[in-house]
Amino acid sequence: MPNRRYFFISTLLLSASVLFISASNFTKRETRILVFFKTAGFYHKSIPIGIRAIQELGRKNQFEVDTTANSSVFSSSTLHQYDAVVFLNTTGDIMDDAEQTGFEKYIRSGKGFVGIHAATDTEYTWPWYNKLVGAYFSNHPHIQPATIQVINKKHISTKFLPASWKRTDEWYNFKSISPDIKVLANLDESSYSGGKNGSHHPIAWYHEFDGGRAFYTGGGHTDESYTEPLFLKHILGGIRYATAK
Repeated sequence: MPNRRYFFISTLLLSASVLFISASNFTKRETRILVFFKTAGFYHKSIPIGIRAIQELGRKNQFEVDTTANSSVFSSSTLHQYDAVVFLNTTGDIMDDAEQTGFEKYIRSGKGFVGIHAATDTEYTWPWYNKLVGAYFSNHPHIQPATIQVINKKHISTKFLPASWKRTDEWYNFKSISPDIKVLANLDESSYSGGKNGSHHPIAWYHEFDGGRAFYTGGGHTDESYTEPLFLKHILGGIRYATAK
């Protein structure tokens, strides 16, 4: 009888020890994003400042940030280590066919996309990308203050913003706006000059697309954008949405 009791207690202790070791091995993988900033058209001088700002967001919010202007990563299996890809002021035709195919597979695997400002001035002959990013850039007036009407205060990227958000930036007019985007904020064209989209002038949006998640914000042309606490928090919310964190 004493031997049976000893065996039973030893078995319980061993099981508990194995359970503890197993649980400690199932730590959550750290979120990792890739900031992509290749340009084949206009180069935004704010790109390096934007990169540093997103890297700082990563340091403060426990996610890893890698950066590249090399589009070959999109046809590589290494892309799948990232939870989301941020297109930071990309412009023009920046991917070949294999890279486009690789990016489509990446999004279809459940990954995320964040577009900042000129991400809509990118890949005009790729219909899939048009649907992913949500619209294409058409033109813009000069940099000036404008009022953003925040129409969805429940989203992680906008819930902290004022209903009327006044800021200065380069305000895009858009074309080929997807009917499937979920608009977060609209530009009040009466608050500035040069708006051409009328009452429906989305400036930030999100949607689920082709198995993945996409977020876009039209701000981010100016250097000053990347020192604005509210704008940075807005970008952070977009990253969290796209990474499903």
